[in-house]
Amino acid sequence: MKISLAKFDKIKKILKRLPRILGEQAFLTFLVLLFFSLIFGGLIFYKYLILAEKKEPEILEKPLFFKENLYQKVLAEWEEREKNFEQAKLKEYPNPFQEPIPEELTE
Repeated sequence: MKISLAKFDKIKKILKRLPRILGEQAFLTFLVLLFFSLIFGGLIFYKYLILAEKKEPEILEKPLFFKENLYQKVLAEWEEREKNFEQAKLKEYPNPFQEPIPEELTE
């Protein structure tokens, strides 16, 4: 189904005049937009508040359980990182902003 060029031009003219028409009829435009926003807000309110209250929560058939072996692996990793962090505190690093001492002065 092809749209003829004349129809396309007619639609284009109407869309170009639409902002002017809406501006001339500002109060009516305001009322229409207010009506649409109230309907949209009412639908969102209905969906997320009223339907949410009616819906019953899903009950999990499989109970949650604690994975002890995974927890022990995580604890071991944390302890190793803490040990490395403590060792880094004791190590002395050279100051990167200090100029190197010339060899003539060190002899």
